[in-house]
Amino acid sequence: MLKSLYDWTMRLAERPSAEIWLFVIAFIESSIFLVPAEVLFLPMAIANPKKVWRYGIIASVGSILGGVAGWMIGYFAFATIAAPVLEFYGKLDEFEAMKNGIDINLILLFLITSGAAHLPPLKVVTILSGVLHVNLLLFFVAAVVARGGKFMLLSWLFAKYGVSIRDFIEKRLNWLAGLAAGLLIAAYLVYLYLK
Repeated sequence: MLKSLYDWTMRLAERPSAEIWLFVIAFIESSIFLVPAEVLFLPMAIANPKKVWRYGIIASVGSILGGVAGWMIGYFAFATIAAPVLEFYGKLDEFEAMKNGIDINLILLFLITSGAAHLPPLKVVTILSGVLHVNLLLFFVAAVVARGGKFMLLSWLFAKYGVSIRDFIEKRLNWLAGLAAGLLIAAYLVYLYLK
């Protein structure tokens, strides 16, 4: 499944409208959409490594602004917008469980882990931050660090290693995704243990 999605996004990455799609996907991923922006960012960076910093900025800005939109949905329109979206994705129960057992330190950790590797799902955390009235400036800074930092790191990797990283990613895509998820789950478990 990842391979067919990868092939589809490689074709999309070559279109003239790819940058617009990257911004749109990064924006809506942070508040209502299921597919992460990296699914388009990576093929675009592979297809055109000379524009990788531009792609990183587009994805960062889209994702950060989408996160703010998710926060606003949670803050102002949970019942009318967020609850039906979360229910559609089967995440409403997870959301309610998180809401009842979370403090500001954990929400900040979730902002970083979901921003870096979507654990828990980014849209759940952005909406939850609004529902819990997390300070918007603090939320914004966490989004800049997590999402902006992630896309800038990816941009740096592509700028430094160029097309040679393409083979590495294509051969180890499933392994890399599993490793990232495992590391973040381990960090969360350590946090729970230390708490």
